[in-house]
Amino acid sequence: MSHLKEGDLAPVFSALNEKSETVSLADYKGKKLVLYFYPKDDTPGCTAESCSLRDGYPRFQAKGYEILGVSPDSVKKHVKFQDKYNLPFHLLADEDHAVAEAYGVWGEKKFMGRAYMGILRTTFIIDETGKIERVISKVNTDNHTEQVLED
Repeated sequence: MSHLKEGDLAPVFSALNEKSETVSLADYKGKKLVLYFYPKDDTPGCTAESCSLRDGYPRFQAKGYEILGVSPDSVKKHVKFQDKYNLPFHLLADEDHAVAEAYGVWGEKKFMGRAYMGILRTTFIIDETGKIERVISKVNTDNHTEQVLED
């Protein structure tokens, strides 16, 4: 579970996006950012979450937010996922899970009695100064836009 809380400075990061461009937290200085960590491209929950954010993207932009998705998938997988679902925001390839570890969302998961390491689905709302405004650890994948935008 994330050790970060409201008011903490967001950890700096850099990773490749779906265009193989380096993206860092500094690129969003002066902007509000929805940074969402999800386990895997093109799986039911991750697709629902990403599509919810896609559908709400105009609302996020109207409120001054940018969106970044982060998963351990490769740049190549991100390209396919983004193209398939017309996602209008960048997806970061965190193959070594360094970004996830910095945010405290790389941890043990259990599925069908098997324990393994992976992304603990979490969303961070980061303000214009780089401080964490909110941490959402119980993500509603089907209605994530409403969950993020609720005050």
